[in-house]
Amino acid sequence: MPLHVPPAPTPALRSVLTALGSPTAVREARTPALRSLTAPFTAESPLPVHVLDTITAPGVPSRTRLTGWRFLIRGGGRAVAAAEAVPTADGWAFSHFCEGPYVTSTEQALSQAESLPALHQPRLLFLPELYMLTLWLHAEPATEPTVEPEQGRPAPADLLVPLAPAPPGIAAHRALRVAELLPRLTLRLTRTTPTPPLLGSPA
Repeated sequence: MPLHVPPAPTPALRSVLTALGSPTAVREARTPALRSLTAPFTAESPLPVHVLDTITAPGVPSRTRLTGWRFLIRGGGRAVAAAEAVPTADGWAFSHFCEGPYVTSTEQALSQAESLPALHQPRLLFLPELYMLTLWLHAEPATEPTVEPEQGRPAPADLLVPLAPAPPGIAAHRALRVAELLPRLTLRLTRTTPTPPLLGSPA
């Protein structure tokens, strides 16, 4: 089933398109693939970027915060980079270009998500504690109103698709429900976090 991809805020898209149209911005970007191609470029697949600062225990609501909108930059018939716009006190502003494995992995995950039987709203969810980026597929039943892409929190029935490269022990591009994946990540953090030494014991 096709994904429900809400439009990005017009000022956010405009800021990215302005940067793409600036030879100086493209030339100074740390994106060799972007610099090596000639225009025209297009900004496609807008995705709101949310951050989950703390992976909570099972049953505890996970709070996220919106940090920006990311666009895949296509040129020469393929995705070559990504661009991000961020909210500021004066509105949306272009932040940066980037490239690397997350660009192609995002494109692959979006294609994978389109084959799912249910309707989903795609987002990106970053988990700093594991330096892990996922495609967050918010479930959108036909009987419920659409949730704004900049709002909400991961629901138990939502899907998370870890992008590559994923942390060791986490399978990239394997879609798992939030109720299944987050407890695993909580357990992983518990096992990898060193126990503070007792007072008076060797450090």
